[in-house]
Amino acid sequence: MDWWKFWEKRPRPGPDYYEEGVALLDRELYHDALTSFRLALRARPDDAATHEQMAVAYTHIGLHEEASRAYRRALELRPTSPSAHYGLAFLMLKSGQTPEAATHLKAFLSHARPGREEARHLEHARRTLQRLGVSPEEASTP
Repeated sequence: MDWWKFWEKRPRPGPDYYEEGVALLDRELYHDALTSFRLALRARPDDAATHEQMAVAYTHIGLHEEASRAYRRALELRPTSPSAHYGLAFLMLKSGQTPEAATHLKAFLSHARPGREEARHLEHARRTLQRLGVSPEEASTP
């Protein structure tokens, strides 16, 4: 019977709250996703991807200040994150912070990996910069 006690004491892996949060985002259960992401941050408080996903959830439920803070935290942790620059840029545009938005769009374009980033996001960022009056030469440098 002693061998049974050995198995009882083995640590069991816990749930993957990050993956759970992503699945909930896909199902448009934004509040539930935020709960999962908060739990994920307990285990890994400096995970930039979790902060980015929280920003997405906050954006969908209209909490733009919280979304901006989450994107900014993600950028503190991973300054070259294309998705954080992209998301933050459009939040800034909504709040009238055009020069800052342009800076983040340029950073997105300089850090985006063409094979990884969807073509529509790249084109959307370029068109938005053109609409803001930023030349293609300026758009290639952050």
